[in-house]
Amino acid sequence: MTPSRDISRLIEIMAALRTPVTGCPWDLEQNFATIAPYTIEEAYEVVDAITRGDLDDLREELGDLLLQVVYHARMAEEQNAFAFGDVVEAITRKMIRRHPHVFVDKDGNLAPAHVTEVWDRIKAEEKAERAARRPPEETSHKSLLSSVKAGQPALTRAMELQRKASTVGFDWNDPRAVLQKIREEADEIEAALDRNDKQELAEETGDLLFALVNLARHIDADPEAALRATNAKFERRFAYIERALEAQGRSLDQASLAEMDALWNAAKGEEKTESETRKEAHR
Repeated sequence: MTPSRDISRLIEIMAALRTPVTGCPWDLEQNFATIAPYTIEEAYEVVDAITRGDLDDLREELGDLLLQVVYHARMAEEQNAFAFGDVVEAITRKMIRRHPHVFVDKDGNLAPAHVTEVWDRIKAEEKAERAARRPPEETSHKSLLSSVKAGQPALTRAMELQRKASTVGFDWNDPRAVLQKIREEADEIEAALDRNDKQELAEETGDLLFALVNLARHIDADPEAALRATNAKFERRFAYIERALEAQGRSLDQASLAEMDALWNAAKGEEKTESETRKEAHR
């Protein structure tokens, strides 16, 4: 199979990789959930290439992102849900519908472990080629942390940077030591507040977030998943406030902070009661 500028070739390649027995063992093991993090990562790498103004990297990263679309479409096709053509049709239909002023209506065979090794080697070679295209000052120093991708979400990259540093012993041995660091960072934020220095406040807030990620790493928690759960909890409790005020015939801007805070605590109380009830039911 040879490279091509035709999208059908990429679709054929993905189909071959996902073909049982003759396909790639690693690719065959994947599903929507396991591929999703790579999709997010590739999107961030596109943004990173744009930020750096590197059009060569942008071309390659857009290709990697396109592969993610083809990958998901292939898995959906295997489940008889939809195919790549359906994805294209859906977005073209959406774009036409949203731009009526423009589009006027007219009538008419390796083991999985070996696959990983080869994949890592190829990625390392590609990274070296990219580095060779960059100015010398960007590639003169080879850091232990160089292998940590710059295009990842900040929380994920913080975790990876910390993990990499820990391989040479640059780490705490006790989560409580990390907790002490969090307290120190909070104190530094308070000092920055006293000085009313916005730049310093932003830097210290970043330090606090980095320390919190470190704590998550030490207790084997995924900071991204933890924050998503907290976001959902915040939305749920805020919705409780809205519903409670609506039942009183009032809106948010008609309630005081103290009233909203009381309703927030009521929402917390209800959640705690429901949680205890579920625990009792499972005993």
